[in-house]
Amino acid sequence: MEQMRSLADEIRQELAKSTPGKPPSKTKQGNTGPGNNKKASEKTPEILQAMLDYDNSMNKHMVHVRFDKQTVALLNKFKMATDVDLTRFVAFAVKHLVDNYPDIRAIIKQFIQNSDHL
Repeated sequence: MEQMRSLADEIRQELAKSTPGKPPSKTKQGNTGPGNNKKASEKTPEILQAMLDYDNSMNKHMVHVRFDKQTVALLNKFKMATDVDLTRFVAFAVKHLVDNYPDIRAIIKQFIQNSDHL
């Protein structure tokens, strides 16, 4: 598994060299050192930095989701460019959606209240 990870890192680095103007990857940020964290975060868009900082390691429940072919291709390219995997992306996106749109919780709460009367 470690060899596969190393190969992916090598490919990511080669892509970074050949593609100017793309967002910095997590591996590049790790090499900046503790004194340069402010500069790295200034270069990284806020939403990407929030995804990189999001910790889903304690989440143990799994949900099977389906995406169309184009979305999967886009998410795979996003992973190569930013080192944010699909699981983290989806977990962050759902949490962000629920936190920023309280109507979602209201819809669920209303459904639960209505189903209790049945």
